[in-house]
Amino acid sequence: MKEYNVLCAANSYERKYYLNPEFGKLPDQVKDELKAMSALFVEEVGGILEMQFDEEGELLIRTSAEEDDIAYDEIGAGLLIKKIRSEHRQLFEELTLYYKVVFLGEKFE
Repeated sequence: MKEYNVLCAANSYERKYYLNPEFGKLPDQVKDELKAMSALFVEEVGGILEMQFDEEGELLIRTSAEEDDIAYDEIGAGLLIKKIRSEHRQLFEELTLYYKVVFLGEKFE
């Protein structure tokens, strides 16, 4: 079974945002950008958004909804994830590098 390390999550049902305390040393600008991006996502399509790293250190963006949520836009969620990945590509690349170095102990030359 794969293990995942959650970076952050936003929940439209509880109107809450979560940043994993293990990432507390990230610059405030990065934390603010993640929060804004996550909040805007769940505001637009609903449901729950999670950004997490897999065992290899790749950043995944996952979205889900409660079973009875008829307002959740699954197609819109997929399209918005593609847009976010494109617009924030550099941020995601830097977060991936940070995770691989700090959490996985990889060395880059």
